[in-house]
Amino acid sequence: MAASTPSVLLIYTGGTIGMIENPETGALENFDFERLLKYVPELKRFNCHLSAEQFDPPIDSSDMEPRYWAKLVEIISANYDRVDGFVILHGTDTMAYTASALSFMLENLSKPVILTGSQLPIGMLRTDGKENLITSIEIAAAKNPDGTAIVPEVCIFFENHLMRGNRTTKINAENFNAFRSFNYPPLARAGIHLKYEPSRIRHSDATKPLKPHYLFDTNVVILTLFPGIQESIISSLLHVPGLKAVVLKTFGSGNAPQKPWFIKQLKDATDRGIILVNITQCSSGAVEMERYETGIQLLQAGVISGYDSTPECAVTKLMFLLGHGLSNQEIREKMNSCLIGEITKTAL
Repeated sequence: MAASTPSVLLIYTGGTIGMIENPETGALENFDFERLLKYVPELKRFNCHLSAEQFDPPIDSSDMEPRYWAKLVEIISANYDRVDGFVILHGTDTMAYTASALSFMLENLSKPVILTGSQLPIGMLRTDGKENLITSIEIAAAKNPDGTAIVPEVCIFFENHLMRGNRTTKINAENFNAFRSFNYPPLARAGIHLKYEPSRIRHSDATKPLKPHYLFDTNVVILTLFPGIQESIISSLLHVPGLKAVVLKTFGSGNAPQKPWFIKQLKDATDRGIILVNITQCSSGAVEMERYETGIQLLQAGVISGYDSTPECAVTKLMFLLGHGLSNQEIREKMNSCLIGEITKTAL
């Protein structure tokens, strides 16, 4: 192939896109990645050099955890200088967590890392996997006239939309439009043509080398508030041994009960060094704790704003920062900062 021919590495972790129905049992089973060409012969028509690596054995995305994120970063780092982009085939259930985590782990990323998958196995007649895979490869290989990547970000591509990975959440278990980026618009849309939105795409300093990170601390929990939640439940959770941070999912624009015991529990937790991050339960919108009295009380208790973070992003960002041995104050400052396009600071 010509030297200018782009190259893309496919990384198969597991998930529905790489499964085939057992004709005897009807169960879905993982199949050898090499058989992919049988089901997607269109890949042979790409003006692109494709190579592949796969997890052995493949894992269900429900079993995804930080050690597998580290494995993905190892693969990307080891192949970074020889390929132009990466496509990660991943189960949909935890894809948004993986995309969020990788966005922090791949510092100074200047090449596309596109996660995709499918709701139906790629061997089925009506599968959405073919279009998702083909378009993801096209995006991963796409370059500007100067040779730089058009989308040098960690993204999710699904059902015609390219979304920033750390802004994306799974919203549907049945339909093909399984993912949505509520608080940040798509980076590209696929129709007859691929329409990119250059003003929305984030670019790192291309002169800096990729800096891979591998450390995580998983002493984090998500607490979703609801009317009638009991003090004993909150107290038990906030006193879990080793707990370091809590993502607090509050009502509306960051509101929570004004009961004295509740505020005291939060204040005592922050005094013990536990980091409390406030995000909204709403799919769209941001936390604005200075808007109502209930939010102001949270600020006074030491709770920090998560702005318009997705739950997936908030928890992986906390795990990432905790894993790097930063001080409590440094973590609080970085949670209030936009590190890689994950929050909209104007939300407050």
